[in-house]
Amino acid sequence: MNNRIREFRARHNLTQEELAQKVNVRRETILFLEKNKYNPSLKLAHDLAELFHVAIEELFIFDDNQGQLKS
Repeated sequence: MNNRIREFRARHNLTQEELAQKVNVRRETILFLEKNKYNPSLKLAHDLAELFHVAIEELFIFDDNQGQLKS
């Protein structure tokens, strides 16, 4: 899953630390999210989308090929 967190964070002039405080996570969580090394919980995805006033689907890009079994 990819995301546009860095883009939306920049639009809102927020540092990773400021964004982390607003959604009650550590700065490292935001760092890992932005590097696509961590998939957020549904609650965190919701909180981020709500903070940026966008739908979850606008913030997170789901790769349809992930998790599918190869035949």
